[in-house]
Amino acid sequence: MRIEPLDLAGSFVLTPPRFGDARGFFSETFRASTMIDAGVSAPFIQDNHARTERSGTLRGLHFQNPPQAQGKLVRCTRGAILDVIVDIRAGSPTFGAHVGVELSEENWRQLFVPVGFAHAYLTLTDNCEVLYKTTQYYAPAAEGGLLWSDPDLAIDWRMPRGQIQTNARDQAWPRLRDLASPF
Repeated sequence: MRIEPLDLAGSFVLTPPRFGDARGFFSETFRASTMIDAGVSAPFIQDNHARTERSGTLRGLHFQNPPQAQGKLVRCTRGAILDVIVDIRAGSPTFGAHVGVELSEENWRQLFVPVGFAHAYLTLTDNCEVLYKTTQYYAPAAEGGLLWSDPDLAIDWRMPRGQIQTNARDQAWPRLRDLASPF
């Protein structure tokens, strides 16, 4: 697996190799020793699978508060998404900085989201499927979020805001300047 560190500490992109022939392909998409070599010591304990019908659907920016804070390993197995992470670790030299990575069934890339980062993705195509592993169980009482459209973050979502669909909860999260970061 190829590992590409990103500009935000602890985050990286994994690209597993695919071996194909006339039958299709085979790919080892996860190996615990690769994650350990990349500095991820917490084990993954839950897998999640999300399907989104329409392009322009945004989910996020989400995180879970400690002690249920999650690291995530995200991949898109159908369609394409723009996956965005924002550093919300108080005192971090990159606090408030973000990166966006396109994940798709074509490029086969995966994004590791460390604890202390808010996470969102925007579907770039119809009929997207996203799978991700987490280092903690989903805990509704520990949910937190950050407003995806915060002008201070200036995230380039690659499409006009009027074309982006989200839910009421994701429209109501605080801006970064109003966030009492638990990290």
